[in-house]
Amino acid sequence: MTEPRHRIRAVHTDSTITVYQAYAPEIGLATARDGRFPAAWSRDRMTWIKPSFLWMMYRCGWGAKEGQETVLAVEITREGFAWALRHACLSHYEPGLHTDHGAWRRRLKEAPARVQWDPERDLRLRPLPHRSLQLGLTGEAAHLYADAWIVSVTDVTPLAHAIHSRVRDGDLDAARRLLPHERPYPVSTEALSHLHR
Repeated sequence: MTEPRHRIRAVHTDSTITVYQAYAPEIGLATARDGRFPAAWSRDRMTWIKPSFLWMMYRCGWGAKEGQETVLAVEITREGFAWALRHACLSHYEPGLHTDHGAWRRRLKEAPARVQWDPERDLRLRPLPHRSLQLGLTGEAAHLYADAWIVSVTDVTPLAHAIHSRVRDGDLDAARRLLPHERPYPVSTEALSHLHR
């Protein structure tokens, strides 16, 4: 079955969705230990959450990039995620979706969340034809994420390393069996209509 170009794929339950982030150990380990971000985590800057495990692996180099050595699986409420999507603006101007460049820029400046659709990745982190959602949170959205939406936080760095080890060994079947079970996330076409063409 052909994947649609834009689709959210994620680990999810009836009430939660899991997203991924990577931090330096002083932030990541404290967050995993306490189930919330420490005081050193800034609520006043944009933070990006990613439902795709493999896109996170691409971004953080399997937890090897400096400042991204601790990979977190952050389970958040579906209500919070839906709020972020409703209040999001596409991160780039899209003719035919936005009235004009100025209207898009004004919306982007006001929006507490923004969306990027980047190529999904395979186990070797090569780009695939379909897109994976990234959700940037700032202002009110970042505060809500940190203080209201988080259900649990898990340090999945050991899992990232285990999968990467099998990929390096060429055992892609074993690597695939370890991947988080992501499936299409139930969201209406209308809920995403302002976020892609």
